Amino acid sequence: MPAQDRVPAACVHYAEGKGEAARAALHAFLGGLPDRAGFLGAEVLLSAAQPELTLVASRWADLPPPLPVPDGVRAWVFQVQASR
Repeated sequence: MPAQDRVPAACVHYAEGKGEAARAALHAFLGGLPDRAGFLGAEVLLSAAQPELTLVASRWADLPPPLPVPDGVRAWVFQVQASR
């Protein structure tokens, strides 16, 4: 299989919450991620189009370890299928 067709062994974990309490909790959540095995980086994301929504997008070398998200926060893990 050509290198450009291989699926990277990486995942993205998204955690989203609404409101000021979730925003503060997600900032704290972000602070605890770098100590976990496989962590590659993360950002807190805000959108002017959805000002009540806060999202943490974190990248992992493989499946992330179990990540306890704050109360009221939803989370998903996605496997990276392609990247540039």
